[in-house]
Amino acid sequence: MLGLIVRFIVSAIVLMLVSFLLPGFASMGFVVSLIAAVVIALLGFIVESVLGESISPRNRGIVGFIVSAIVIYVAQWLVPGMSVTILGAALAALVIGIIDAFVPTELR
Repeated sequence: MLGLIVRFIVSAIVLMLVSFLLPGFASMGFVVSLIAAVVIALLGFIVESVLGESISPRNRGIVGFIVSAIVIYVAQWLVPGMSVTILGAALAALVIGIIDAFVPTELR
């Protein structure tokens, strides 16, 4: 349980930094970023459950990148205070994918 909480806090910090650095991604505070991290995780889980693990946002291929960008873009309609353009979602998916390659959020 503690690992899950730490993962969401780290994800929220990454989202907050991404929102400050990237164009097309409105700046978010920690609480909004934490809510967004939870919503993005839930949307990713739903996508993986419906379409199978091969289309998972955790995959490092082009399909995983596109799914991640779509999940981030859709999350803006579920999280008050989050505003993302399509370009911002694509850039965020790219940056988060690069960060995840070096600092995995899931123990392997």
